[in-house]
Amino acid sequence: MKGMKIVVLDAGTLAFDDAVWSGLGDFGDVQLYASTSAEAETIIQRISEADVVFTNKVPLSAEVLEVASRLKFIGVLATGYNLVDTASAARLGQTVCNVPSYGSATTAQHTVALILELCNQVGLHSTSVHAGDWVRSELFSYWQQAPRELATMTVGVVGFGSIGRRVAATLNAMGAKVLASANTERNTPDYDGFEWASNEVIFERADLVSLHCPETAETSGFVNAALLATMKPGALLVNAARGGLVCEASLAAALRCGILGGAAVDVVCQEPMAADCPLLGAPNCLITPHIAWASEPARRRLLNTSVDNLRQFIAGQPVNVVSR
Repeated sequence: MKGMKIVVLDAGTLAFDDAVWSGLGDFGDVQLYASTSAEAETIIQRISEADVVFTNKVPLSAEVLEVASRLKFIGVLATGYNLVDTASAARLGQTVCNVPSYGSATTAQHTVALILELCNQVGLHSTSVHAGDWVRSELFSYWQQAPRELATMTVGVVGFGSIGRRVAATLNAMGAKVLASANTERNTPDYDGFEWASNEVIFERADLVSLHCPETAETSGFVNAALLATMKPGALLVNAARGGLVCEASLAAALRCGILGGAAVDVVCQEPMAADCPLLGAPNCLITPHIAWASEPARRRLLNTSVDNLRQFIAGQPVNVVSR
């Protein structure tokens, strides 16, 4: 298989030296691109002669896939694969494989960090102290926002896969009650304070809602103005899943008018973020630049599994296939 042409469209997202990708060289000639624009013309130019393509966030539409006549394998350098037209790939005989669960621990950790920041405002108070507010205080203790106690809260987890389960278990260990939704209710946790619920009930009853579901035709934009209006006054929303789950203009409006007490997001609808993103400057809104997945151990697991996906495909035993 040494004659294969292998193209990596956005190797820069993993932030590794080129040498780390050397494992792909066992299977053919490798062309690494640090990044590739989302324009179909550019993508076609780069993959038209490729046998194998790896992409993290570069979209592969039907228009692009149909031109790549030699293409047989598409490796998604992520768990989510909504940027690849998998139906067209299957029709064209192109196998698409993703990397499940490589970042469950680190993404859950980042989600909990966002939740704790919303509840305790560590950064806000550290900035205040460094600005001299504690030096000027007449009392031994002060706060710009009183901490919120998870042990008194009900947390809603929308999407109960490996990440959602980790987040729920961590928050429950801190005393929170957990409401969870899933397409299939299975492997019910055995800890106290857990309950299955619909998304509608979760948004109505939870003090904090954390999103962990994939973005699909059914879930795209489902967190809209109407759903947000059903939440408790002062409730919190966290999204470390996919930006497209949330109508950003509606979320910003809910924050401005006080329907929500705060929000924290690691993802937005357009990435890199557009200058006119409604969440920029929204009150009580924490934003991190899609880094929940990005610990070095997680990135190495991602790359190693991606190389193994290709190895298994070449051996005629493909794994992690998402195109059927």
